[in-house]
Amino acid sequence: MEGGKPSLALVYQAVQALYHDPNPAGKERASVWLGELQRSMYAWEISDQLLQLKQDVESCYFAAQTMKVKIQTSFYELPPETHNALRDSLLTHIQNLKDLSPIIVTQLALAIADLALQMASWKGCVHTLIEKYNNDISSMPFLIEILTVLPEEVHSRSLRIGANRRTEIIEDLAFYSSTVVTLLTTCVEKTGNDEKMFIKVFRCLGSWFNLGVLDSNFMASNQLLIVLFQVLQRDETPTNLHEAASDCVCSALYAIENVDTNMALALHLFQGVLTLETAYHMAVAREDLDKVLNYCRIFTELCETFLETTVRSPGQGMGDLRTLELLLICAGHPQYEVVEISFNFWYRLGEHLYKINDAALHSIFRPYIQRLLHCLARHCQLDPDHEGIPEDTDDFGEFRMRVSDLVKDVIFLVGSMECFSQLYSTLKEGNPPWEVTEAVLFIMASIAKSVDPENNPTLSEVLQQVVLLPENVHMAVRYTSIELVGEMSDVVDRNPRFLDPVLNYLMKGLREKPLASAAAKAIHNICSVCRDHMAQHFQGLLDIARSLDSFALSTEAAVGLLKGTALVLARLPLEKIAECLSDLCAVQVLALKKLLAEESTNGKSADPTVWLDRLAVIFRHTNPIVENGQTHPCQKVIQEIWPVLSETLNTHQADNRIVERCCRCLRFAVRCVGKGSASLLQPLVTQMVSVYQVYPHSCFLYLGSILVDEYGMEEGCRQGLLDMLQALCMPTFQLLEQPNGLRNHPDTVDDLFRLATRFVQRSPVTLLSSSIIVHIIQCAIAATSLDHRDANCSVMKFVRDLVHTGVANDHEEDFEVRKQLIGQAMEQHGQQLITQLMHSCCFCLPQYTLPDVAEVLWEIMLFNRPTFCRWLENALKGLPKETSGGAVTVTHKQLTDFHKQVTR
Repeated sequence: MEGGKPSLALVYQAVQALYHDPNPAGKERASVWLGELQRSMYAWEISDQLLQLKQDVESCYFAAQTMKVKIQTSFYELPPETHNALRDSLLTHIQNLKDLSPIIVTQLALAIADLALQMASWKGCVHTLIEKYNNDISSMPFLIEILTVLPEEVHSRSLRIGANRRTEIIEDLAFYSSTVVTLLTTCVEKTGNDEKMFIKVFRCLGSWFNLGVLDSNFMASNQLLIVLFQVLQRDETPTNLHEAASDCVCSALYAIENVDTNMALALHLFQGVLTLETAYHMAVAREDLDKVLNYCRIFTELCETFLETTVRSPGQGMGDLRTLELLLICAGHPQYEVVEISFNFWYRLGEHLYKINDAALHSIFRPYIQRLLHCLARHCQLDPDHEGIPEDTDDFGEFRMRVSDLVKDVIFLVGSMECFSQLYSTLKEGNPPWEVTEAVLFIMASIAKSVDPENNPTLSEVLQQVVLLPENVHMAVRYTSIELVGEMSDVVDRNPRFLDPVLNYLMKGLREKPLASAAAKAIHNICSVCRDHMAQHFQGLLDIARSLDSFALSTEAAVGLLKGTALVLARLPLEKIAECLSDLCAVQVLALKKLLAEESTNGKSADPTVWLDRLAVIFRHTNPIVENGQTHPCQKVIQEIWPVLSETLNTHQADNRIVERCCRCLRFAVRCVGKGSASLLQPLVTQMVSVYQVYPHSCFLYLGSILVDEYGMEEGCRQGLLDMLQALCMPTFQLLEQPNGLRNHPDTVDDLFRLATRFVQRSPVTLLSSSIIVHIIQCAIAATSLDHRDANCSVMKFVRDLVHTGVANDHEEDFEVRKQLIGQAMEQHGQQLITQLMHSCCFCLPQYTLPDVAEVLWEIMLFNRPTFCRWLENALKGLPKETSGGAVTVTHKQLTDFHKQVTR
């Protein structure tokens, strides 16, 4: 902090402002200032003093939280000789503040746990803490809090303690785990029926189960498990305690996932959970939804844990199918939130049975799935007094979407056709109320695509009946019937005689506001599947497209309709395509021209994105088959439209969102006609470069990569594209060289390296011989540490592909030149690259990025093995061997083993 250490009075003032200043700007200033204080060296001493003074809850909470953050992120600031004093002062603070506020106790407990994990000299911390406090009943709550958060922090992302230290800690905790359980048991016996203490004990026990260090034989015969199930069986158990006990049982079930190695405990838990069925019914009778949800969580976790046993030996021992009965009892509960808890289990069961593919096994589980489907269809029913169409976006709408996904995943066990026919017969034979009809149609729509459409009289009959539905049925039934028709487009494709009645039915829907978007989506589906049959209806589609805004369509539905129209357009005879495409684009082009004209007359800027997105979808999906030598039918249209797009881009050049949509539209236009867009290349690149100098929108880099992909192989275009790359790189490097530039502009990093990668793929020698390559490689090395999924992936792909051009002998005449150029680049940057990659893997990157790094190392090793081995050795020697807490991060043997494994 500037101006030295602040006074305690000033810190108090800032904390008061943070919590009590009525002015939001004052709160914000206090927050920024306190954040700076937390990052400074003074934070250690100041938070210690605030905790000693114990003036009020707010200042103590700020100090406790600061201590925790400092220990997590800046422990290295403290010299090792201060570690013991810090530990002792934290233990004094937690003892003195134990009655002030539970959230302060939690923050201090986290600080103590994080200190213990990093302070290698504090041996057997669990033992010392229990020795120190277990005889004082008033210290129990904070002792148990520390013992709860300690196992939780072992795998914390904010503590980078290293695998060696983590293994050492886990072994240490496993060694003392039975002492902890014994302490918890004694605690329960001593405190009688103290609800708060029970909650703390169960939370702590769950935390140790989650870490996976409890001895399962010791636990199987432990008194605590008996207490746990007694609490869950008792009708009068309070809600919070019930939840804590449920969480603990779920953690225990999760911990014995490998049932065979935990037999005694598995059996104990299995039998214990089966005794809870009566308690579940009691909670249902009392309409206690919280408890019902807890029991359902426990039953689901039981089924998840014993899934493999159940599939391996259904009905025998712990493969007892009563577990599935429990889930189906829950599925019968009137609230849909209850059944939803079990979805993941049913999905996994389906996946298991699908892989095994054993008819006898399928027949055992089929009745359970049939009953589940029956319950799901009932849960999908709308309220009888519901008006209008079903809502997609509320909680119930999302539940129905999840039902639809689950049904698709498990339907193979029942048979799509059999289920479809059964559902249809309930409609045909009975006369159910509208809400039942709608739910049945909804489930039919979920499985329609998986029913074989070949010579299928039932499907044909369903289609015929649906399009004859009268207009006076409930709006929701019509809505879902339209969705069903859209899902049956394969049937229409096999039976073209249905095309006219189906289109007439959908056109009726399109003209009614509530149904318009669903009808548009169904027409889009039919266009996608029945492209050839729809060619004769192209004029009708064109008429709809011309008056698109006269229908009440969502943006997405309108774009979908245009997509369907473009897909059909591509199947017309070549000589007709240009004229029809021009017609299809005319509405959007006129709208853009009108916006530009309005802008020049009244200076008001209107948003053109709707029209740009519509043009983009037309270009994207108009992909006719063009023989070699033929002019692309879309070429002329795109040339005519270019001036309007260019002017729109110029007008809105400062607005990233609109520029992005312009670039997207141009990208699909270029992709649509490929080499046929050559006449646009010069003006487009000139405009991109000039706007980018002022407004560096990353989408220009992406558009550049598309141009390199299309034209990079053309000898006459290579120099122009390289000039474009160099011109775009200058502002890009300026942007990324700012403080935190890489972290603040991941999209720019992503798109820059897409562009560079395209160059490597299409014209490697052009790029490698240029002066810009050195700067691009330097930028890539700096960006390898960027923890951003897309950006990191692009950087790694660039480096991998770059080195690969010198490895892959594709018998092109430029291979030797490429190899030589890569050799020079590696000589210059290789050691720095490997060192940075090793550092990034250890300290910056999440696990999922490591396979990409491995591919880069592999290519470098293929290129020059001996030099790579030397570089890797140097990089490994430079890694820190010890943490600030005195723990060994890596031994010499581990480094040499790693080197051997990589280079072998």
